[in-house]
Order: sequence, then C-alpha cells, then structure tokens
Amino acid sequence: MSGTMLTVMLVLFAISVPVAIGIGIAAIVGIAGYTNFPLIVAAQQLFVALDKFPLAAIPFFILAGNLMEVGGISRRLVEFARSIVGGIQGGLPATCVVTCMIFAAISGSSVATTFAIGAIMIPALVRAGYPVGFAAALQATSAELGVVIPPSIPMILYGVTTQVSIPEMFIAGFGPGILIGGALIATVLVWCRIKGWGKQDGVGRLGFLAATRQAGFALVMPVVVLGGIYGGITTPTEASVVAVVYALIVGIFIHREIGLRDLLPIFRKSVISSAVILFIIACAAVFSWLLNRQGVPDAAAAWLATSFDSAGLYLLVVNAFLFVVGMFVETSASIIVLAPILQEAAQRVGVDGVHFGTIMVVNLALGMITPPFGVNLFAAAQVAGCGVEAMMRYLGVFILVIIACLLTITYVPAISLTLPHLVFR
Repeated sequence: MSGTMLTVMLVLFAISVPVAIGIGIAAIVGIAGYTNFPLIVAAQQLFVALDKFPLAAIPFFILAGNLMEVGGISRRLVEFARSIVGGIQGGLPATCVVTCMIFAAISGSSVATTFAIGAIMIPALVRAGYPVGFAAALQATSAELGVVIPPSIPMILYGVTTQVSIPEMFIAGFGPGILIGGALIATVLVWCRIKGWGKQDGVGRLGFLAATRQAGFALVMPVVVLGGIYGGITTPTEASVVAVVYALIVGIFIHREIGLRDLLPIFRKSVISSAVILFIIACAAVFSWLLNRQGVPDAAAAWLATSFDSAGLYLLVVNAFLFVVGMFVETSASIIVLAPILQEAAQRVGVDGVHFGTIMVVNLALGMITPPFGVNLFAAAQVAGCGVEAMMRYLGVFILVIIACLLTITYVPAISLTLPHLVFR
C-alpha cells in the first residue's frame, strides 16, 4: 500500500497538482484500495488532524505577521537594524539579514518575513545600486530564519507530531538562527567588498538612539511573546494570541497606521494563508495515519537504525535525503509525514530528539530557497518584480553558506542543545 500511495503522490506532484491535493488523493487511494474503511474515514481523520490545540498558533502567528507589516512595525525594525550595521560598506544587505532575524522572533513564518521585510528592503537595495537578483536572493535566504528562530511554525508541527517539547524546540532554535544569520552577514560584507557595492550604504540612516526610540514598541514584542513562553506564563499558542493583540494595539493606537478599513484585507490575507497551511497539514496527517496503520514508521525506523548504526553516518544520509525532499515537497507536509519515522530512528542511534528537530527544520528551511518549488524564491520574486531566473546567479553562494551552517549544526549538537539544557534540564 505505501508504495502505491507514494507513487500516486509523486506522479501528482510531477504534473503540478497542488501539494495538499496530491497528498489527499494518495491517501484516498490507500483507503479505497487497501483497507475496509469507508471513505468517510478520510474526512474524520482530516478533522482529528486539526483538532490539536498547539496548531491554533499557526493562524495567529500569520495574522500577527501581517498586522506588523501593515502597522509600521516592519519598517521601524528595518531602521533599527540599519542603525546598528548600516554604516559600513555592505551595511544595507547586512541590515536585511538582521531585520529578518528580529522579525523571525515574532512571525514564525518565512513567507510572512519575505513579504513584510522584502517590501521594504528589496526596493531599498535596488535604489542603492544592488542588482535586483541579488536583493531578491538575499531576502529569500534571510527570510528562512523565520522558521529557525522561534517562534516557528515548523517547530510547532515537529513538536506536535513527535511529542517533543515545543518550548524546548523554540529555545533550541536560537543557536542555529544566530549561526546562520552571522554567516550570511559575513558573506554579504565580503561579497560587497569584492564587488565594490554599498560604499554609500550609511547615507541617510538614523542614529542608534533615535532608531531605538522609534522602534521601541516593535522591539518589546519579541520580549513579550518569548518571555511569556519561557517564563511559564503562556503556552506557545497563547503567546501567538498575545502577539496579535499587541500588534493590533501598536498598529492602531500607537503607530496609528492601521485603520478600520485595513482590517478586512489583513484578515482575508491571513485566513487564506492559514487555510493553505492547515489543509496541507490535515491531508498529510491522513497520509501519515495510513502509513502508521501499516507499521511503516516502525519498520523504516528499525531498518534505518540497523543500516546506519553510526549517528554521524545516519545524520549525513538523512540530511541528503531531506535536502532532496525539501526541493519538491512543502515543509509542513514533509514534517508531518517524515518526522515520526526519522526521529524514532534518530533516537535509536542516540540522537537527541530536540537536536534532530532543529536539524530537520533547518534542512527543510533550505528547501524554501532551492528550485524548483522554493516558496521563498517565488515570494521574493513577486516582491522584487523579477523572475526567479534573475536570482539564480547569486543564490548558489547563499545555498552553500546555509549547507555549511547545516553541517555545523548537525555535528556540533551544543549549538542546539546548550540553551535547552540550561533552561529545562
């Protein structure tokens, strides 16, 4: 059964059927052809898959990101980041990375980060003389930090599907996020030196104190959201609601950039984005439920553990596998289907569940900037008004940087585990 379902799913992907529909049809084929269950069980499992309290955080974090984009929070974060790193040659691209790191600590979504920050940074980079392809490629790559630095929607999904602590996953993401952000900043600074770009990047930037005052309420937001989680005051789901309320108050009453007429388009955009992600999650969960009934996860975990008894070799093989999967399959679907299988095998060879979760999230985040289906590429191209092909000559360097960071995260567990061990164990 599993072979038939996988074949159907891959064929549907190959003919450009949407991810959620392809997975759902494959699951229905499995139910109809290989079980005695009535087809109504598919609808039942769709509901069961979404009937999980932590998943409520997804639409709220998406809504919070959209509110921040319209409410002026994104623009103020850009000015704050520019006041820190914008005064040197290459400071504007570095500002893009730093802003995405800060915004990631609020939004939980790479696509939301691409649109919210890219709408400001890509035009600014182009006006400063940077090639549009470079600006779009940098924005797409930096925005993947939206799912590495907490709060992170993929980390929520990983925690739900593997029963790993979501707060531990969140705090484990800081080390990898800072590593990737630092590597990208170093890369663009060297690149600008070589190319001679960005010699006037410091012109017109605000001073640090002025930018901090202007961005004060925006900078408090990550403290409110993450402080509530790690202080034991709120769950991640409750923190997502706090983020929405805070963004509404700041956008409407403090910055006064959100009017009543803006709310309906913001809610509509958030509902559509949330529905797409949740439908993928539901269909992937039905697919995963069928595989579980056939014992596929246990069999696969046992095979992987016996075939690769070395943790280092297992992680290398899994990274190569996930890199290919990430190129073709949406991140949420990949986590729902693969995380239970791969994480169980990882535990059998002695890999910590939280460490493996960060590896999986970082690897699949890489899929967001790799052709042919990298969602960040299409989002950045849309914002930049250019084709994805214009980004290709620059994208290869950024992909190599992320791969180097991924391997470092994989084989230096302390990057992911030091903070969780200090806080929770």
